[in-house]
Amino acid sequence: MKSFHSVNLVRGGKLDIRWRRNAVLPLVLLALFIALAKPAVGQVKESAEAGGVMLSAGGTFSGYYVGYGQRTLLGPAVFVDATSRGPLGIEAEARWLNFNETAGVHDETYLAGPRFAFKELGRFQPYAKVLFGVGQFTFPYNYANGTYFVVAPGAGCDFRVNRRIYLRLADFEYQDWPQFTYGALPSYGISSGVRIRLFSSR
Repeated sequence: MKSFHSVNLVRGGKLDIRWRRNAVLPLVLLALFIALAKPAVGQVKESAEAGGVMLSAGGTFSGYYVGYGQRTLLGPAVFVDATSRGPLGIEAEARWLNFNETAGVHDETYLAGPRFAFKELGRFQPYAKVLFGVGQFTFPYNYANGTYFVVAPGAGCDFRVNRRIYLRLADFEYQDWPQFTYGALPSYGISSGVRIRLFSSR
């Protein structure tokens, strides 16, 4: 029956949040707000003393193993990185795994959290992150949709092409969906793409 197409399978304490693609903007705004909050406090510093703010955005293509029926899903992702002083920053990402699906099964995730950039090794910039947010899961034949809490630790490495353009060589992420309807759902995958520095006050 089509009546279940837009009904979330959210019971037993599961989140009742109906996030769609329009959730990307709030995540981006949250990242910007947190990153800019610290340098915005107090008097404006001289450029020689300021820690600076850097804002980057980019896109990747992902391949993920999803533990629901042992599926491999593919799809695009977009992300925003905001960094103020030092190596600690914020990353927000949205991913749509809607290619290579079978029986209409696919998922979307909208995540944000802290990101730690390690010291550059030549042109290579390794990093680690822990993201939190929600995932939207579509069950076989569009029978129902479920919205769940997701936590996703990960790590990766960017390669600096020039001052503005970085290649995201590899971004590995392990997603845990602990409140999934049929028990905790593991999902993990790797992404590659490009990151572009949009703004830097350094």
